[in-house]
Amino acid sequence: MTPPSAPPTIDVSAGSPLATIAHPGSAVRHLRAAGVSIVLDCDGPRLPRVVHWGADLGDLDAATLQAIVRADVQAVVSNVPDRPITPSVLAEHATGWMGLPGLIGHRGGADWSTLFVVRSVATRVDLDGTQRVTVQAVDEAARLELGLVLELLRSGVLRMKATVTGSADADPDRPYTLDGLTLSLPVPRRAAELLDFTGRHLRERHPQRRAFDVGSWVRDNRRGRTGSDATVLLAAGTPGFGFGHGEVWAVHTAWSGNHRTVAERTPNGHALLAGGELLLPGEVALGPGDSYTSPWIYGSYGTGLDAVAGRFHRFLRDRPGHPATPRPVILNTWESVYFDMDLPTLLDLADHAAAVGVERYVLDDGWFVGRRDDHAGLGDWQVDPDVWPRGLHPLVDRVTSLGMQFGLWVEPEMINPDSHVARAHPDWILATGGRLPVESRHQQVLDLANPDAFDHILGSLDALLREYRISYLKWDHNRDLIDAGHRADGRPAVHEQTLAVYRLMDELRRRHPRLEIESCSSGGGRIDLEVLQRTDRVWASDCIDALERQTIQRYTGLLLPPELIGAHIGTDRAHTTGRRHNLSFRAGTALFGHMGIEANLARLSATERAEIADWVALHKRLRPLLHGGRVVRFDDVDPSLLVHGVIADDRSEAVISVAAVATADSAPTGRLVLPGLDPDALYDLALLPPGDMIQDEDGHRPQGNNHRLPPWLTTGIRLTGAVLGHAGVQWPELLPEQLLLLHARRV
Repeated sequence: MTPPSAPPTIDVSAGSPLATIAHPGSAVRHLRAAGVSIVLDCDGPRLPRVVHWGADLGDLDAATLQAIVRADVQAVVSNVPDRPITPSVLAEHATGWMGLPGLIGHRGGADWSTLFVVRSVATRVDLDGTQRVTVQAVDEAARLELGLVLELLRSGVLRMKATVTGSADADPDRPYTLDGLTLSLPVPRRAAELLDFTGRHLRERHPQRRAFDVGSWVRDNRRGRTGSDATVLLAAGTPGFGFGHGEVWAVHTAWSGNHRTVAERTPNGHALLAGGELLLPGEVALGPGDSYTSPWIYGSYGTGLDAVAGRFHRFLRDRPGHPATPRPVILNTWESVYFDMDLPTLLDLADHAAAVGVERYVLDDGWFVGRRDDHAGLGDWQVDPDVWPRGLHPLVDRVTSLGMQFGLWVEPEMINPDSHVARAHPDWILATGGRLPVESRHQQVLDLANPDAFDHILGSLDALLREYRISYLKWDHNRDLIDAGHRADGRPAVHEQTLAVYRLMDELRRRHPRLEIESCSSGGGRIDLEVLQRTDRVWASDCIDALERQTIQRYTGLLLPPELIGAHIGTDRAHTTGRRHNLSFRAGTALFGHMGIEANLARLSATERAEIADWVALHKRLRPLLHGGRVVRFDDVDPSLLVHGVIADDRSEAVISVAAVATADSAPTGRLVLPGLDPDALYDLALLPPGDMIQDEDGHRPQGNNHRLPPWLTTGIRLTGAVLGHAGVQWPELLPEQLLLLHARRV
């Protein structure tokens, strides 16, 4: 059979040789970066397909690339189409693919099955090392045009997006109703196990595993935000894969509204990971010239989950907009005062915060008009004159005079029915079917796609930022979107609402370039790579119980590096669970993130404040390592322990947390190995103060507890990186919910 002719190829290079992408005259593209190869078959006339996504294949010539493509073609077996089924990055039903189509839609019931023909393929290498393949295709029968972009970033992260456009000659009276667009990446048969995440408010991002069997594992999210139960990654890997072993392929859907992530295996042997926006009925209709662009779908490959995470961390740190200054230690007032906006109390709290080393003071909920509890006030973003007769100036002036930045809590997308703006503009509330949605936390959602509502919120926030020295907004979003339609006609509004939120953040940051924004959504309900393009950190969870946070932060870190994850020291009794933990466990857990404090320092003893100051000082000293090094998580330890740490890029030092999250089944006879250090170098390994002593439930440090430590820990030990990485050291016996820190320093 004669292969179809390749589409025209436009080669544009900048900054590095085009040969890193494709050999001249080849219809196969080979992208390589950071130990990853992508082989893309662009032979046409069908849409390109990924032949290989995984380990680096080396420098290959055109003949070898063609051979790889031929080697991937399946045999035609009984009772299947007469041509091999080769799903592209946008899988099409018309090619014989019987799984989820990449494009779902219709034009009045017709044109529901597309078959695109490629018109051009362009390749480029950008100055930052990004390798890009751009494809233009058309389905003349359906009157649709398609643009595909596939990029391999220098971190080894792969990302894709697509744009579908109604052709200029399409019938304007028969728009194309777009019901879904998903892009997919293949994984090999040996990727036989799936890992994704679930959760709820106060218990976000907990892992779950299952066999990757024939069928579809679909994670649909209809919450109108990323969601507390959203899977930050959908990973497929060799059975039993862990943080440091096994091949892993993972995808992430970068979208802060409704979305879909899918793992699908067919009886014919194909296995795909896919993602895209989940559109509500009628949200997108394309007339002539109208376009829809999908979210970015990200993919990361590596040996072990830490390698997958490391690629995402490097991608985020490579961004021009990644926070460049040291992440300031925060004091947030919520669990200190709740809605009690008493100025003397807040001023006293500011004094104590500065004394322990806090660098940013954040005033949480309760400062605006009518806000005495969570029943009223949302939408009225003016300082309450009854509570603040001189505005926020006395507090802001005190905070900034103490050398701290000032931050403010807002929830711009929400509205209380008991508010001035809701009474004046009830049509600004998202609703459909002639009814108001069921309330959640006594609030509704403001229709930011309504230009008047958008301008009201933008103007209100802009006025606050101009009047006060506010350097930081804690941007909250405390309810799911239910019955979220435009009030005027009831059309679904989640897609437009999500884009409007992005525009609002973008415009505020354009007007106030030094402003930082935290993505908070009932805690960890809006964590994705698209909202991170315009925010500077996330609030991982409203739960700061250190035991819960050990798991929440562990798995949030599969997508985000520590400097983007808010992690706070709470009170001795956790607000959300009622558990009590000693300060070492609470502070040692918060150390490995963007550190903060969520406790009323004025109510603590001088001894407790002094110890918090020690932890803050330790965090500041380790901040370049914690926020710039390589995160490692340990697989082969006792199930009662969670062990993780950060290793400097030059392998000069590492800090390791050993946390007991349960009672051990047996005496501590296992060895803790520390992989990733320089095997030929000598390291001093010792306990790191103030996390160097076991504490009892009252926070005391009885010397008698040292009998629980193995002998090497009482004095420290000097070993080579090879010994630490292969033979290891005996781990300590810890009582449940205690933590120790280890510090390895190259001699």
